[in-house]
Amino acid sequence: MANLKSLAKDTVIYGLSSIIGRFINYLLVPIQTAKFAASGGEYGIVTNIYAYTALLLVILTYGMETTFFRFANKQDEDPRKVYGTTLTMIGFTALLFIAMILTFLDPVSAFMGYSSHKSYVAVMFICVAMDAFQCIPFAYLRYQKRPIKFAALKLLNIFMNIALNLLYLIILPALHINLFGMYDENFTLDVGYVFYINLFCTAALNLFLIKELVGFKYGFDKALMKRMLSYSWPILVLGIAGILNQTADKILFPYIYKNADAHSQLGIYGAASKIAMIMAMITQAFRYAYEPFVFGKSKDKDNKETYAKAMKYFIIFTLLAFLCVVGYIDILRYVIGKSYWEGLRVVPIVMAAEIMMGVYFNLSFWYKLIDKTIWGAYFSGVGCAMLIAINIIFVPQYGYMACAWAGFAGYGTAMLLSYFVGQKHYPINYPIKDIMLYVALALVLFVGMEAANKYLSVVAGVAVNTLLILVFFAYIAKKDFPLAQLPVVGKYFRKQ
Repeated sequence: MANLKSLAKDTVIYGLSSIIGRFINYLLVPIQTAKFAASGGEYGIVTNIYAYTALLLVILTYGMETTFFRFANKQDEDPRKVYGTTLTMIGFTALLFIAMILTFLDPVSAFMGYSSHKSYVAVMFICVAMDAFQCIPFAYLRYQKRPIKFAALKLLNIFMNIALNLLYLIILPALHINLFGMYDENFTLDVGYVFYINLFCTAALNLFLIKELVGFKYGFDKALMKRMLSYSWPILVLGIAGILNQTADKILFPYIYKNADAHSQLGIYGAASKIAMIMAMITQAFRYAYEPFVFGKSKDKDNKETYAKAMKYFIIFTLLAFLCVVGYIDILRYVIGKSYWEGLRVVPIVMAAEIMMGVYFNLSFWYKLIDKTIWGAYFSGVGCAMLIAINIIFVPQYGYMACAWAGFAGYGTAMLLSYFVGQKHYPINYPIKDIMLYVALALVLFVGMEAANKYLSVVAGVAVNTLLILVFFAYIAKKDFPLAQLPVVGKYFRKQ
């Protein structure tokens, strides 16, 4: 129980930084979708290029975050040497990547469809190289159990990004201040400034990571590097397949959706999907705390029981978040511009896919703990292949709705494969019956919410949905979190 409390505490800190940060980052969505109308396709360009950078970030870190935690927690390894070796490797490949992009910028931009906007590609790819390098000092902060600094720097980066977007996209045009002559006569700003702002914020973050980058001997170890690469390459394959599950639709869409409004439709899908990202926030927060926790606890006798409980609680709270988003979708839709509302129908599908991705992440530790990471590559590869196939077959006819269902199918496939194979190689007694009862209840409540959203007024629908959320919360309190055990409030219930 003490270990679960430690996990919960770190999850809260990482979670607050992730959830608050993502929530604040949501301000970019109304700012950018208000500034760039859906019909113009500019937000589709933002969605497309950020999808490329997400994929590149996985490639440029090549599984070394997880590998760093694995080797730093080995008794026969020096954590400082592991950190120095990892940092040197990632730094070298990041610089090499920047050099290659600048050398081959013309053909790369042409391939992506941005021949007339090569600066978009150059700026964001330099930015992602710096992001990859920064992943390692951030991982070191997690290893040292310094979530406060980790959270503060993540939030600082977001605050700077929001402030500069607000300044250049909203405030200066409203005041008719043409700073440096960057606006045209209508005070319209090129969408490329979104990327320039991102680069500035990422570069500034390096200044705050100086203590994690200097003051120690890097101690690059070639033999250690070989062992780490041997461990990490299946994680890289897994990571590529995993990130393609999230981004392949946004990368492929302009190529396979042949209508002239491809970027406009992609922008609608990308903007609507942002509302579903509450699930990604929870999953990311859990991941930040769970990864060092799992490897640190791998030697304990009760580790499997703890993993099973953690899985159950993860599913409970993600289902609760799912119901909250669906229940209040008529309010949350104002996060995005009105011209993007037609895409809101993808939100439940994308959120369900994110839940399965989170479950898959929880399941993935069985092969990491027994150093058989190749299994992760198999599972993610199969899931990714399904996602890409569904996109290619159905996107030309059904547009971005096919993208949403492809993600659902891809994550679901990887999740089921990992569970059934894992039970043979590293069996864990997950409380499947209890979990399925929660899933069934959530599905019933979801159907009720969808009916309320469709047939009732906004006020009446929100009222009904609030009651349905309270039903789910009451079930949680009865089954797994008795109110009598809570501090302060519990005193009242114990007297009843």
